Amino acid sequence: MTQALSVRVTATEGPYRPVPVEIPPGTTRIDVAMAYGKAGDCIIDLGLMDPRATAFPSPAGFRGWSGGARDGFFVATDDATPGYVPGPIPAGTWTILLGLYRVPPGGAEVALTIRLDDAPRPDWSPEPAAEIRHPSPGWYRGDLHCHTHHSDAQGGPELLHEAAQQAGLRFLAVTDHNTTTQRRYFSPRSTPDLVFIRGEEITTAEGHANVFGAEDWIDFRMTAPADAHLLAGAVRRARGLLSINHDKPPIPWRHDLPALDCMEAWQSHWFAGNWISLARYDERLRAGRRISLIGGSDWHQPATPAPSGPLGLGRPATALWLPELSERAVLRALRAGRGYVTEGPDGPHLAVTTGGVPMGGTRLGGPDWTVEAEVRGAAGDLLVWVDAGGTVAEQEIPAEDWIGRLTLPTPDRFLRAEIVAVASRPRLEAEFLQALEGRSLPAGLTRGDIATQPLRRALCNPIYVG
Repeated sequence: MTQALSVRVTATEGPYRPVPVEIPPGTTRIDVAMAYGKAGDCIIDLGLMDPRATAFPSPAGFRGWSGGARDGFFVATDDATPGYVPGPIPAGTWTILLGLYRVPPGGAEVALTIRLDDAPRPDWSPEPAAEIRHPSPGWYRGDLHCHTHHSDAQGGPELLHEAAQQAGLRFLAVTDHNTTTQRRYFSPRSTPDLVFIRGEEITTAEGHANVFGAEDWIDFRMTAPADAHLLAGAVRRARGLLSINHDKPPIPWRHDLPALDCMEAWQSHWFAGNWISLARYDERLRAGRRISLIGGSDWHQPATPAPSGPLGLGRPATALWLPELSERAVLRALRAGRGYVTEGPDGPHLAVTTGGVPMGGTRLGGPDWTVEAEVRGAAGDLLVWVDAGGTVAEQEIPAEDWIGRLTLPTPDRFLRAEIVAVASRPRLEAEFLQALEGRSLPAGLTRGDIATQPLRRALCNPIYVG
């Protein structure tokens, strides 16, 4: 059976247009195709909800989202398009969800073709998840932000898996946009060498946020700034962590700022405007928030293997101190701020303590603090100490393996450290420009920024003043 619908959307309505479709009993496959006058000012996203869906935030009913990456999909009892959920097809009112990302002033006509099939098909069942606990305490590096063809990347999970192994990463959060279907591949494939973290990137026109560690899909359909607080509540109920992403142009966070566990203060190469995200992170710390600092590459896996480089997977990497390598240990360390962000899997090491208090911890105020920084791989660069008032001290890093000690007055609200490139800067700048291969600079970046902005190589989580 085939249905044809014509839907007119306007520039003044909300960000989502639900289109109800009646699905009769016995249906085993639904195919949907969309056609419209795609242009720079007209981009329509596409998704599907089943009869269990309720108003935002819905705990159930999600059957798929492809955003603007696809103009069609299928969902069947035994299989589905990447980004969509296979399984039972209950009779009732389903909803094709149109995301009105860009609509011209005069509106747009969207043509939908729905084909239903009732041929016998088997039931789909997922492979069991691999619950890995590698009992070896130490520092582990991973990437907390990347994508496959389950959202808007070209490459499949197998290629991303291979790239993570080649990069030497030990944990990886695959955060496809508004979907969790990438887990069909990744959840059974954690090993003691590489643990996969459950992830989803909540993607809206007003900002993006990652969810880590939630078992179920988290609803992304925010329509008002205050809906961010409902999102945070849904993530807490799912026992996940919430982290806002790349809070800088071209996609800053414009929703209300909800309760956060983490903030992605470094996304892609440092020169991709990350000083803006870092300034906003410090502003939130000055306001009294305690938010773990993390980083992620936002790598979109290509259709073929890509060489590693300064714009690749794991750049930057988030380094965490873990009592064991497991998803549970990674989530606990993220929440506690027990780590730092470094330029890549082979980037500098930066671990800071004061009076036995590690990064992410709290130390009581006093007449002064003696701080200690363990640094590797940054000889000739600069170690910069920062509190709520700005830079409080700088130390030249004299050796590749160095422990720096310093006594400071009690910091203002928090203290964190960063490694700024000095001796390494000419090499790192040249590698960045070569990696662009003639492409334009990242959004908002100018040659003046490259010439004048400090080039951070590592950022550690703050220690708070109690």
